[in-house]
Amino acid sequence: MRAILRNRHFLSLTGNGVMAVFSVLTYSILYRFMSEADTGNWIFFQFAFLLLDTFRTGLLQTAVIKFYAGADEARRLSVAGSAWYIGLVITGLFLVINLVCLLFASYFTDSGVLILLKWFGLSLAVTLPFNVSIWILQAEERFDRILYIRLLNQGSFIILVFALYLLHDVTLTHIICAFIASSLLTSTVAVGAGWARLAALKNRTSSVIREIFHFGKYSFGTFLCSNLLRSSDTFIIKFMLGPAALAVYNLPQRLLEVIEIPLRSGLATAMPSMSAAVNQQRDNEVVDILKKYSGFLTLLFIPIMIGVLVFANVMVGLIGGGKYVHTEAANIYRIMIVCSLLFPLERFLGVTLDIIGKPQLNLLKVLLALGTNVVADVVCIRLTHSVYGAAWASTFTLVVSTIYGYVVLRRFVPVNLQGVWGLATEEVRAQLNARFRKTKPVVAQKIVATQESTVSDAVHV
Repeated sequence: MRAILRNRHFLSLTGNGVMAVFSVLTYSILYRFMSEADTGNWIFFQFAFLLLDTFRTGLLQTAVIKFYAGADEARRLSVAGSAWYIGLVITGLFLVINLVCLLFASYFTDSGVLILLKWFGLSLAVTLPFNVSIWILQAEERFDRILYIRLLNQGSFIILVFALYLLHDVTLTHIICAFIASSLLTSTVAVGAGWARLAALKNRTSSVIREIFHFGKYSFGTFLCSNLLRSSDTFIIKFMLGPAALAVYNLPQRLLEVIEIPLRSGLATAMPSMSAAVNQQRDNEVVDILKKYSGFLTLLFIPIMIGVLVFANVMVGLIGGGKYVHTEAANIYRIMIVCSLLFPLERFLGVTLDIIGKPQLNLLKVLLALGTNVVADVVCIRLTHSVYGAAWASTFTLVVSTIYGYVVLRRFVPVNLQGVWGLATEEVRAQLNARFRKTKPVVAQKIVATQESTVSDAVHV
């Protein structure tokens, strides 16, 4: 049992699951405690804050993992210090912009915009240290510490919200103050524990700063376009079919968390292993990791898909209420869940392009998907006059993106889909044997054995 609790896959899955549960719990609390206007402005603040944070996270997250994992200690210190430097510069620029914007605050009347102008700079500042910690810990494969950070951050925020409720003082301003306070607490603990490696700032070098920036500018573009890709359906459906149709389409998208949680966990654990293999010029191992994870997750999704196909109506009714049971939501969910069998391969093809140092090609892949999705949405919705058009358009986009990623990646690494199912089945069997016989999985042993000699902070699978 102890071995399972220390397993990096289990810890990554738990961390992502905790975030999803806390997110649902937080919004459930705020919907009940706050007025509709304040709730809407809080959601606006969160989305706007995340969009601004894209400039920092998109630039640094993948770059830190790529250059940090599998490197020697001197290189790690240089990467961590250089990432801190870039993060501080970006955050400082936003603080300056925030101060300038406050000078023109009197020209705005919307309460949501005013709240954003007042707090976005400080929010970015207090979240920087624990975000850097998470990126570094992911590269070190210390998912136990990432879980602690997420529990502290989300748990302290919910406690503060409850305290405000008991004091009968739940206002939008106080909720944002609670968000800032919980972020400051989390950042203080992360820095104090040494997980953020703030002391490495003195080890930054101009060459590594340039290296991270030039790589990160492409991953930033990919990150931003991915967010736009996820949002494009929302805007097109709203303006072509109306808000009621958008509500129907949004419900099965939220239910796809049953797929997204293990997928994000798999990506989080695979990226450091891939980076270590690339940094040590083991291209065949990169291909094995891609095939193993994408195949394993696809096999995992098959029973989930069968369950959704049978119980889609029940799940829609349970989460959305009876008024959505007789809408298109259940069938849209069925279409999406079948398409999800391609998610692992499509995502891992893009991540692998980043890891092998071709982020510009991953950016082109996402741009192609974004353009395809917008055109396909408009055409399919006009043909069907319903949200089914958006679902079929997303299916077409996914196929195009997967084919492009596969064709392009083959130019740089010897990837092919032969043996995927055999490798994935072997890993499933080995994982099951490991649980019952307390032995390590065969494939995982091979990967960890090669890493442990060079990655001092790696944890055992």
